[in-house]
Amino acid sequence: MKKYYTLSTILGVALLSSTSNEVYAATTSKGTATGYGNSGVPTNSKKLHSRSTNVGKQSSKPKRNAIAQGNESVGVVAARRTHGTEVSVGQATIARSIPGSNPLKVLAQLPGVMFQSDDPQGLDTWSNQFYMHGFYQNQIGMTLDGIPLGDQEFHSMNGLNSVAAITSENVGRMDATMSAGAEDTASTSNLGGAVMLHSSDPSHKAGGKIVQSFGSNASFHTYFRGDSGDLNSQGTRFYASYVRNDMDKWKGGGNQFSQQVNAKFLQPIGKKSSISAYFDWSDMDLYNYQDMSFDMLHNGGYRMDNFIGTRNAYEKAYRSALSLNGLPGGSLPAGYEKMSDPWDASYYDGGTVSRDYLGGANFHFVLTDRLSWDSVVYGQGHYGRGSWANPYMSSPNGAPFIEQITIPHTQRGGFTSALHYNIANNQISAGIWYENFHSDIGRYAYEQPLLGGGTPVNSLGSLPAPFATLWRQQINSNSFTGFFEDTYHPIKNLALHFGFRSLLQTARSGDTENLASYTGVSGVAAGSVTTAKAFLPHISADWHFLKHHELFFDISENVKSIPVAAFKLGASPFSLSQSSYDILKNQGGLKAETDWNYAFGYRFTHSLANFSIYGYHTEFHNRIQQITSGTIVNPISTVANVGNVTMNGFDAGLTLTPVKGLSIYNSFSYNHATYEQNLTEAGTTYHLKGQQVVNYPRLMYKNTLSYTWRNFDVHFDTVFIGQRNFSYTGDMKVPHYWLESLGARYRFGDLSHNTRGILKDMTFDFNVYNLTNVKYISTMGENGNPMSGDYQSFLVGAPRQYFGTLRASF
Repeated sequence: MKKYYTLSTILGVALLSSTSNEVYAATTSKGTATGYGNSGVPTNSKKLHSRSTNVGKQSSKPKRNAIAQGNESVGVVAARRTHGTEVSVGQATIARSIPGSNPLKVLAQLPGVMFQSDDPQGLDTWSNQFYMHGFYQNQIGMTLDGIPLGDQEFHSMNGLNSVAAITSENVGRMDATMSAGAEDTASTSNLGGAVMLHSSDPSHKAGGKIVQSFGSNASFHTYFRGDSGDLNSQGTRFYASYVRNDMDKWKGGGNQFSQQVNAKFLQPIGKKSSISAYFDWSDMDLYNYQDMSFDMLHNGGYRMDNFIGTRNAYEKAYRSALSLNGLPGGSLPAGYEKMSDPWDASYYDGGTVSRDYLGGANFHFVLTDRLSWDSVVYGQGHYGRGSWANPYMSSPNGAPFIEQITIPHTQRGGFTSALHYNIANNQISAGIWYENFHSDIGRYAYEQPLLGGGTPVNSLGSLPAPFATLWRQQINSNSFTGFFEDTYHPIKNLALHFGFRSLLQTARSGDTENLASYTGVSGVAAGSVTTAKAFLPHISADWHFLKHHELFFDISENVKSIPVAAFKLGASPFSLSQSSYDILKNQGGLKAETDWNYAFGYRFTHSLANFSIYGYHTEFHNRIQQITSGTIVNPISTVANVGNVTMNGFDAGLTLTPVKGLSIYNSFSYNHATYEQNLTEAGTTYHLKGQQVVNYPRLMYKNTLSYTWRNFDVHFDTVFIGQRNFSYTGDMKVPHYWLESLGARYRFGDLSHNTRGILKDMTFDFNVYNLTNVKYISTMGENGNPMSGDYQSFLVGAPRQYFGTLRASF
C-alpha cells in the first residue's frame, strides 16, 4: 500500500516519529515489499534508511521506506523510521525555493527548525546558521550519501559545508532526525539529531536538465546536468553537472560568486547489490557583509558595509586607518563619527575563498536473504581563506593597515562499514566509523600599498608573499565510533528499539608559530585532548493504537567530542593561548558536552486534517561556549564551560485540506532553554541562571498557504522568529521579526511533440523573498557572544528580492 502526503501535510504533522509497519514501496507479484534506493535498483529498506534493514525476503513485520516519486510536485513522500523522529524532503520541494538555495534553508520550513543567513539563497558560508530544536549546527550530525560533513563551522576541519558538498539541484532527498540521537550517524557531534542528504541517482534515460535564473542585484544562476542513461543491460549509468551562481551584494560593493561540479556513477550488481561513486568540486569567492553591532545599526544604518566596491573605497579605508592611529591626513567618512567605534564599522574588505574536493564510494551488498553489508570510503581536500583589512597593524612600507588572511589546508579521509541481519521479528545492525583529518592553518599578514602607490591586495585573487606569519597551528585528529542496534516488533503495530554507540576521538595541536606583538600572547595552544564514551544508549517505542492515531517516545544519551578549532576561531582548547591551555589542562581540561534527550508525541493523520503535538526535554551538561570582546579582526576570546542547560519544548502543527488543491498549514514552536548556573569570568560574576540560551528564540510560528490548479500553483509562506538573547546575561536582545515570501509556478507540460522530441518539458517559476521588505537581524554570534552589553557579532537579513527561473529538460 502507498500513501502520499503533501508538503503541508508533512509540516503540519511534523513527522514527529514513527515506527509504523506500513511499507512505502512497490509490491512484487509475490506480495513482497520492495524499495528502490539510491542505487535505483530493487533493494531493501536499508538502502534507504540504514537502520531499517530488509534483506531478500522480508520479515512478517515490514518497515517503512521513503522514496521520492516522480509525481512529487506538490509534496514529498512521508518518511518514518523505526526509531527517532524523521522527516524526508524531496527534490521537488527544494525546487520550489529560490534557485541554488542552501538545502538546509528548505528544512527551516519545519517546526522547531531555524536557518539564518544574510543573503536570500543562504550561500554565504560565513553567515549560515542552522538550528534544530535548540541544537546548533555543530551539535547535529550531517552526512551526504553516508559521508560525514562534520560540524558545519566556517573554518571546519572535520567536514564540509552542505552548500559546498552538493549542488541543491542534485539533492534527491533530505532526511532529518530531530531531538533524539541517531547512533549509526557518522558524526562526533550529534547531540541533537542528524541531517542526512542523499544525492539523486543518474537517470535510466539519456537526457539533460537546464535551469536558468535571473533576479535582483544582478543575480545569475545557471545549472546544467547531463545523464548518460543506461549504458548496458545491467543499468550502468552516470551523470555530470555544472552550476554557476553570481550575485552582487545587496548592500556595499563586491559580489558573491560560486561554481560547482558534481558527478555520480552507479553500477548495479545483480538485482539487489550496487556500487556507486560520487565526486564534488566546489569553488567559492565571496565578499562578505560586515558584521554589525547595535551601535552600528542605530547610528550607522541598516546598509552600512565594508568599503570594497564603492567609490573611492581604498582611499576611505586608508584615511580611516590614519585617523585611528592619529596620523596626518586621517579622516572618517561622513556620519561615522556618530558611532562609538567608527574604525571597525567598515574595513577595506572582508572575504571568503573556498576550494574543495570531495569524493566517496558506496558499497551495498546483499550477502544472503537475511544479511547485507554497507560500506562507504571517502576523502576530502580543502583550501580556504578568510580575510580582513586590519587597521590595527601597519604595513612595512608605512601604509596604516594590512590585509590579514587566515588560510587552512585540510585533508581528511575515512570509512564506514555496517552489517545488517534480520531474524524473526528483529532487525539487527552493527557498524564502525573511522576518520583522520590533518589541518595546517595559519594567519598571514600582507602589505597594502601606500595611497596612490599601487594596487591593493586582492584577497580573492592571486596573493603576494606575506611579510609575516601572525600565528600558525597544525592539528591532527583521529575519530572512531561503533554502534549496535536492534528493532523488535512483538506485534504488528508496535516497534521497540534499543541501541548504543561508542565514541573515541583524540586530537593534537603542535608546531605553532606566534607573533606576540599581534596575538598579545606568548604562545598559541599546543597539546592534546581526548573524548571517550564507551556506552551511549538509545531506546524508543512507537505504537499505532488506532487507524489514524500514533503514540511514541524516544530517549537517548549523546556526546559531542571536545571541539577542535584553531586560535580564536571557536570554543576549543586549541583556540586559547598556551598559558590558558596549560591552566585548563592542569584543572582537568574542558569536559565534553553531553546530554540526555527525551522526546514524546502524538499524531493524528487524516485526509482532511492532520494534527500533531511533539514534546521534548533535554538536560545538557558542560555546555561549552565562546565568549568574545575587543575588535573582530583580532578579538579577545575565551572558552568557558557555562555549566548545565535545561531545555523543554514542544511543537504543535495543524494542516487543513478542505478542498482539492488547497492546503493550509500552521505550526507553533516553543523552546525554554535556560542556563542553570551563574558564571564567574576574570573575577566578575555574570548572572546567567534562568536566562534563555543565546541566539535561539523561545517562540516560532510558521504558516504556509498553497493552492494548485491544473498546471499552476502558488504558495505564500510566513515565519515569525521571536526575540533572541544576544548577550549571555540577556541584557542585550535581538527583536522579533515576521518574514513573508511568495512563489508561483507554471508548467507548460509535455513539449516533445512541438520540439521533435528534443524538449520534454518546461517550467517557469517566480519567487519573491521578504515580500514586505522588513528589516531584521538574521545571523547572531558569528564572532562569539558577549557576556553582557553590545558587540560586533550579528548580520542583518536581505531586503525584498525578486527571482525568475526557467527550467527545461531534454
